[in-house]
Amino acid sequence: MVKKKEKKKTKKQDNMLTRPLVGLIVLAALVMFLNQLQINGISTMLTTPSSRLSGSGNVDLEGIDLSQIKSTGHTLAAVFPVEEIQTVDDAMAMIFPTGTPEYGEALGVSYDDPVGSLSTLAKMYRGLKAEVEKSDPEAFQRFVNLASNPYGISCEYCCGVGPIGADKNGNSRCGCQHNPAALSLALYLAAYTDYNDGEILREVMKWKTLFFPKNMIELAMTVAGGDTSALDNLPGMVGGC
Repeated sequence: MVKKKEKKKTKKQDNMLTRPLVGLIVLAALVMFLNQLQINGISTMLTTPSSRLSGSGNVDLEGIDLSQIKSTGHTLAAVFPVEEIQTVDDAMAMIFPTGTPEYGEALGVSYDDPVGSLSTLAKMYRGLKAEVEKSDPEAFQRFVNLASNPYGISCEYCCGVGPIGADKNGNSRCGCQHNPAALSLALYLAAYTDYNDGEILREVMKWKTLFFPKNMIELAMTVAGGDTSALDNLPGMVGGC
């Protein structure tokens, strides 16, 4: 009788050990299954075409509806994925350019030399305007459409002209350096490159960020709904007005 009781006790202990072990195995399998579902979901997101590529800093610049842009803030939201901005560092990484653009050598400008580039771009506007207006009226009219509407091709943070930098004849609405510099860039890209309107606006926003770092980063943070309290150390304006 004693031996039978000991045998039953041993069998009961085995069952107590087996049940938790089976439960752990089932739980582990469930976790692996859920992880695989998440991985498959992420892979699908990365391979699915989208006009806004999360994490890439890119947007679809072909399909921009200019009629919906009423301010520089609207332009930022149209040409950058501002919804991905959470911190000042995010905004800086997204819209503050470095290096030399592909058209930099032709124009003699570099993102890394904002002051020198400002002077170069500002000085070329009158001659460039006369040249393009005569040789390529279509490109000139395209430029006028961009610069004479509130898309942000202007010196709005130093001279108060707002987001419109040119009149309907393509004349600069301000005599400071920043305004003709922005106009020169837009005009050159419209006439001498295959940039579409969205790409031109994006380039102008980059240079405008170089010229007015604090204002433009603050605007990007505001559009994104982020905290603007960490902007005190950024310069308000680069170059002379």
